Amino acid sequence: MKFLGNMDIHEDYLRSVIFGFQDSLVSTTGVIAGVAAGANKSELVILAGVVTITVESLSMGVGQYMSEKAVHQLDKNGKHTDNLYIVGILMFLSYFLGGLVPLLPIVMFQLPFSATLSIIAALVGLFILGYLKAHIVKVNPFKSAFEILILGGATTLIGLIVGKIFRV
Repeated sequence: MKFLGNMDIHEDYLRSVIFGFQDSLVSTTGVIAGVAAGANKSELVILAGVVTITVESLSMGVGQYMSEKAVHQLDKNGKHTDNLYIVGILMFLSYFLGGLVPLLPIVMFQLPFSATLSIIAALVGLFILGYLKAHIVKVNPFKSAFEILILGGATTLIGLIVGKIFRV
């Protein structure tokens, strides 16, 4: 697949990056917003965010490696040419970096303002991710951007609602 003119990008690598970044933006923001709404303590929110990013980025990287390995083992025709280590590393890195987007406002500012900034940063990140993905795969960028924004935003909203319901 051609990307930015002459650069080739493997479909499985693209999938790992998009999946990792999107999942991290949604999951980490959901955890941060939920814990902020339920506990309203910066230290707890930061701890929850750091633990989420650390554990999930490692889990997603290993999970991507293992699932791609299974696909390679099933593929008797040699169609899958991606490097298992690269897909795992790309998933890890994209999840880790995506998780920093909603965490940084929490570290830099006081609650509840930082939680609002965190959600806004994640939603903007989702929109940009959808827009960039559309350019890579050559589809309507605004449709793609709004699709990921709406789906990811709805999922994040659920984390906020759960946090408010189970307040501690």
